[in-house]
Amino acid sequence: MFDTTRDFLKKIGLPSGDLNHLPTSNKKFSDGCDFRIEIPTINSLDAAETILSESNKLGFTINRITETQGIFRYLKSDISSWVEMCNNYGCDLVMSVGPRATYDIGGTVNSEQGKTIAYRLRGQEQLIRGIEDVKRGIEQGVENFLIYDEGMLWVLNEMRKENEIPENIHFKVSAHCGHSNPAALKLLESIGADSINPVRDLTLPMIAALREAIAIPLDCHIDNPITSGGFIRTYEAPEIVRIASPVYIKTGNSAIAKHGSVTTANDAKRMAVQASIALEMITKYYPEAKQSMMKITKLKILKN
Repeated sequence: MFDTTRDFLKKIGLPSGDLNHLPTSNKKFSDGCDFRIEIPTINSLDAAETILSESNKLGFTINRITETQGIFRYLKSDISSWVEMCNNYGCDLVMSVGPRATYDIGGTVNSEQGKTIAYRLRGQEQLIRGIEDVKRGIEQGVENFLIYDEGMLWVLNEMRKENEIPENIHFKVSAHCGHSNPAALKLLESIGADSINPVRDLTLPMIAALREAIAIPLDCHIDNPITSGGFIRTYEAPEIVRIASPVYIKTGNSAIAKHGSVTTANDAKRMAVQASIALEMITKYYPEAKQSMMKITKLKILKN
């Protein structure tokens, strides 16, 4: 069915459908590895310190932690401490752009329609403030930013090309943008995305089709709090690595109440356990998969 449309999609570099045969991806991270571990919703310095320490105790590597409240919610000294902590451990820190519609005066974000648009930027002034939030993070040493607005992504990429911001700055597109098909991800890649978090509950054939369409890393949740669906697909993690490489396996959030919450040290301990289980499954059921190791040699010993 639909052969003419399918043929055209192939002609423009998209898969002809969801890939039900689940092909193994031959794409890799720049270091030749297949996957990395990301812990999202690390929204306090205590949670960051604890999750990194707990990973040492449990014997696994975290490649990236992600903050989701917004850069403008933190003191500059806190941001600098976060950067130093992650550099000492050897993982990436991703911080999210703060001024967005949920923080603004508009009532639309509180409506049913608003739930689908609430994290995007509202008006040109908010776009400007969002850019300033990124600049504020860069001043404190942040190199990776979580982006909720496609227009802002395009502007920031133009700024990066024009050396208005450093070329080593990376942009990760949030799952809150709601993208879930190969054409949408190909568009995001073309306007500057360095990794993309698709909708969280896609099937394996859908994820495989996303991978065929783009070269940049995918960021895939394998567990979530109840407010984001509550699913825990830990046993699918090995297959997600196989078909979606290079992929960030996002795990740990089934241990918390909701995305965006202020996570505590106790939350971080539970998140570390969930991440350790995820890595156990990948190691057992897809032992050929290689995880990227720490970026640098640890400069300090994190407290136990």
